[in-house]
Amino acid sequence: MKIILSTDKKQLGEKAAAAGAEAIRNAIDLNGHANLIVATGASQFEMLSNLVKADGIRWDCVTAFHLDEYVGTPITHPASFRHYLWKRFVSQLPLPLAGFHYINAEKNPQVECDRIGKIIANHPVDLAFVGIGENGHLAFNDPPADFDIDAPYLIVNLDEPCRKQQLGEGWFPTLADVPQQAISMSIKQIMKSKQIICSVPDERKSKAVKACVEGPVTNLAPASILQRHAACDVYLDTASASLLKG
Repeated sequence: MKIILSTDKKQLGEKAAAAGAEAIRNAIDLNGHANLIVATGASQFEMLSNLVKADGIRWDCVTAFHLDEYVGTPITHPASFRHYLWKRFVSQLPLPLAGFHYINAEKNPQVECDRIGKIIANHPVDLAFVGIGENGHLAFNDPPADFDIDAPYLIVNLDEPCRKQQLGEGWFPTLADVPQQAISMSIKQIMKSKQIICSVPDERKSKAVKACVEGPVTNLAPASILQRHAACDVYLDTASASLLKG
């Protein structure tokens, strides 16, 4: 795990997007295509706004997946991650993607887990963009996360700190409106990615950053597993890194 520090979230987004764009171009140059995982949430705003403007990416050679989606939430809902990714990523690209595999958890989430799991099994991931939750979650794998499940996607229960984060970021009007379940990419599937870029701005993430970066690898701080990835870069700003020793 390598830490890249920025002065603020704007600079963080620029650095993370530049590194991601280089990784995508390299994968296309090497293999003729690139498979990508794209994260959502407030932590990804600046990174995505820069990534879609990056030069020299043949987006028509890129296949992409996303990490998670709320169970029972229609795509028309402002908090839907399908809605988020269409608005901030897919619709902003200069070329259409070779394919974007949305998670539809509206009706039968287990059937959807099986469907999307079979697709990603045939698309080895070159690069995953991820974040870290206020409770240390990775995707929607809240503590205590399952580090051992082999399925690429699973149905998870969202704990109260996770749901309060979604409320605090303004995605829902009340805590009662925040869904209690989601489909999430599993920890093992995320860790299969050849390269991981983790963007974590804001002081509210500082305790989770300290636990996941400097603490032991434990499913009580799920993103701590990133310490074991051979090519994971964690992008922090001064605020999110404020509790780190160095």
